[in-house]
Amino acid sequence: MADTYKTCTERAVAAGEAAKKATLANVRERELRAQKTWQALADQARAVAMQREQLEKEKAARQAAETDAETSAEQAVQQPAE
Repeated sequence: MADTYKTCTERAVAAGEAAKKATLANVRERELRAQKTWQALADQARAVAMQREQLEKEKAARQAAETDAETSAEQAVQQPAE
């Protein structure tokens, strides 16, 4: 994610700078459109990465809970009932 987000953000900044330097209106508009598009891609990349991290945390928590449950079940089976 970092590479994608970083790359898209850098491209958005570059397009914004190019728009500021443009002397022709059509070039300026093109660069502003490019800036908007690159920024949207950067935002999307960040959102996807955050969702992925959240899913990985949830998956790890689920696996930990399952492991704890299995361990508890094994211990209950090993201990004789009184």
